[in-house]
Amino acid sequence: QVQLVESGGGLVQAGGSLRLSCAASGRTFSNYIMGWFRQAPGKEREFVAAIDRIGVVKSYKDSLKGRFTISRDNAKNTVYLGLNSLEPDDTAAYYCAATNNLWSARSNGNEYDYWGQGTQVTVSS
Repeated sequence: QVQLVESGGGLVQAGGSLRLSCAASGRTFSNYIMGWFRQAPGKEREFVAAIDRIGVVKSYKDSLKGRFTISRDNAKNTVYLGLNSLEPDDTAAYYCAATNNLWSARSNGNEYDYWGQGTQVTVSS
C-alpha cells in the first residue's frame, strides 16, 4: 500500500502561482511513476503531468506545457506540481497518483494504483 496526501491548494487570482505537494508513505516511493490529474466540476478527470521513477523524464498535457512543472524528491518521498500563470479554467481538484506500470500508460488514470484525496485549486478572474 502507498498512502498519498496532497497539500498546497487554495484560492489564487488569475496570473498567480501555486505549488502543490504530495507526500507518500508506505512502500518504496522510488518504485513508482507519479502522476498528477485534475477534475473540474461536471468534467471528466484529466491527465496533467507525470514523472518517471528517478525524476528525469517528465510528461505533460500538451496545453499545460510551459505553465506547469512536475518534480520529485525521492529522499523526501514527495512529488510536486508547480502551477504558474494560472487561469480560471485551471480551477479543479488536483490529485496525485502512483503507478508501477509502464511509462507508456502514464496519462491513463485507470493504470494508477494509488490516489490521494485531492487538493482544491480555485483561480479567480
